[in-house]
Amino acid sequence: MYNMVFLDAASMGDADLTPLSAANVRLTCYDHSDSNQIAARLQDADIAIVNKVPLSGAVLAKLAKLKLICVAATGVNNVDLPAAQQHGITVCNVRGYANTAVPQHVFALLLQLSNKVQQYHQSVLAGGWSQSQHFCLLDYPVTELAGKTMLIVGYGALGQATARIAEAFGMRLLISEHPNSTHCRPGRTPFSTALPLADVISLHCPLTADTERLFNRAVFAQMKPGALLINTARGGLVDEAALLQALNTGHLGGAALDVVTQEPPSKNDPLLNANLAQLIITPHMAWGSAEARQRMVLQLAENVIAFLRGQPQNQLWPTS
Repeated sequence: MYNMVFLDAASMGDADLTPLSAANVRLTCYDHSDSNQIAARLQDADIAIVNKVPLSGAVLAKLAKLKLICVAATGVNNVDLPAAQQHGITVCNVRGYANTAVPQHVFALLLQLSNKVQQYHQSVLAGGWSQSQHFCLLDYPVTELAGKTMLIVGYGALGQATARIAEAFGMRLLISEHPNSTHCRPGRTPFSTALPLADVISLHCPLTADTERLFNRAVFAQMKPGALLINTARGGLVDEAALLQALNTGHLGGAALDVVTQEPPSKNDPLLNANLAQLIITPHMAWGSAEARQRMVLQLAENVIAFLRGQPQNQLWPTS
């Protein structure tokens, strides 16, 4: 019997976790796990499942039984991969489960910025329409997406799915080459060339040493005045102080973020207290449709079963 521990199972909401209870696997779920609880809870575990709980090298060194880490996400920034490899621990992630949910949320955010749906709704509730001398209200500017240029930064499955929706809206597309690349692949546009051409920039790239704070003060200065930024990838891609400055000066027309650098954010986070109509923040839930969460559970179960059969899938490096 293998012991499997899910350290932050509550991050899955009301998803049905029954598929994780595979034959010959004893599953223990904790809603949340603080840093000082991780090692103790995994002491007898053969398999760990984590969404965002950090597994540092120091913690992994204490877990002699651990054989497999299943990350309930595509990004694995919370796991010390070199340490896991050093200790012979296989790490597998989940992929493609949110290829419809995240692009849908990108356009939910973009349509709010372009159509001001919430502002108009609040205005109606406050009596603005009832008191109008005309049949309509036009208090907030609405802009069409058709004919606008969207720049996709990170052209994996999520970027490609977002691009298809953009085309359905009649938007023109630019696909960014890697920012530090010395050559440009066919169909891509150099990052610095694309910035001033884009009306909307949607981020779908991973957070790495090369992309951390990729969108900083210098990059914001290169963007087209009035451009919109959508980030459903990782908060660390954006220098948040520089973003607030670009919004406050009016250089950016708006920003919509589903991710921030520190999650959950402090109640004193400057982004949360900016009180800017052109800044929208949602709580890292773009991935979280009921359908996407259930697909993730099924893929986690498949990862576990494949590993137990000696044929690991979605692993982060080849195992010997």
